Amino acid sequence: MQYLFDENGRRYLDAFAGIVTVSCGHCHPEILNAITEQSKLLQHATTIYLHHAIADFAEALASKMPGNLKVVYFVNSGSEANELAMMMARLYTGNLGMISLRNAYHGGSSGSYHFNCLRVGCLLVACKSQGEIHHVVNPDPYRGVFGSDANRYAKDLQDHIDFGTSGKVAGFIAETIQGAGGAVELAPGYLKPVYDIVRKAGGVCIADEVQTGFGRTGSNYWGFETQGVIPDIVTMAKGIGNGLPLGAVVTTPEIASVLAQKIQFNTFGGNPVCSAGGLAVLRVIDQEKRQAHCADVGSHLLKRLRALQQTHEIIGDVRGRGLMVGIELVTDRNEKTPAKVETAVLFEKLRELGILVGKGGLHGNVFRIKPPMCFNRDDADFLVDALDHAISKL
Repeated sequence: MQYLFDENGRRYLDAFAGIVTVSCGHCHPEILNAITEQSKLLQHATTIYLHHAIADFAEALASKMPGNLKVVYFVNSGSEANELAMMMARLYTGNLGMISLRNAYHGGSSGSYHFNCLRVGCLLVACKSQGEIHHVVNPDPYRGVFGSDANRYAKDLQDHIDFGTSGKVAGFIAETIQGAGGAVELAPGYLKPVYDIVRKAGGVCIADEVQTGFGRTGSNYWGFETQGVIPDIVTMAKGIGNGLPLGAVVTTPEIASVLAQKIQFNTFGGNPVCSAGGLAVLRVIDQEKRQAHCADVGSHLLKRLRALQQTHEIIGDVRGRGLMVGIELVTDRNEKTPAKVETAVLFEKLRELGILVGKGGLHGNVFRIKPPMCFNRDDADFLVDALDHAISKL
């Protein structure tokens, strides 16, 4: 179900899915049944005492991964997943420096927060407290200094490694489509040269699939596949559990071996109830062909939004893939001046019309359209028509 109801019973179209978390739909019966049945048998056992639900889920998840990404670690959130990935990168390479992109968001915990390079909500102490985190120019086709030129952005990263580090790094982390940053899809072809550069500098490549994973982009099951690369470590959360507190890190046996002789466990990571629910999510995505659905509905939504862009000057950019879409609002298309006030007004107007969307981007002027993956063409039409009406009333 793609709807939410308030205390008076009024229905709202959920176009943000609890911050891109409710992948299969609210209260999906198959997922609810899996959670309920597992709760009746065993609610909790850590990975110290292995339960088949954990192993079944890990096996199913690993089967979705390309290459040699076959070792799965379960955690409770995307923040924890990215923390663990950073620790793996540093242990495996023996290097300290980590690289992420400007405009990135990778979590709210002490370690993962340092990857972030987005002023919105910045915690001053957290942003200053840890060294050896480097932020390079964001390959943003709309606002980036090099437009869509992937090679020039890659050269910036090479220059940063050459002049801003010892020449050796532990790893590089990126979202393929930046979430909190405003649904910014990386310049086409960016990750291939960047992965080569990072690996030559002794580092590993981490793909943050917390928002883009599990078929949401429509064209591919994983966001990194849109760039034609295979990472060394993949982090995921949100849609993996359809609302359950669940995250995972998947890596190669070689990288995982650095933890084999360490004490590494997570009290709630791999909880049987969450594992049963996560396995049900994978089944539902496959059985209901949600990836193909995202491709179809997303294509329709983007086509309609781009037509609307021709009508309203305030729409500066429409971008994204599948059901991960961004609408950037500006007061001047040539200068790309962020329409901050207008975005806030339209945000509330859409809510009054019965639609819940997200906001993002450095200036809070991007509508984030990332609904449950059962969102259909009629929902897309309702959203676009409502947005047309709201903008016309500005």
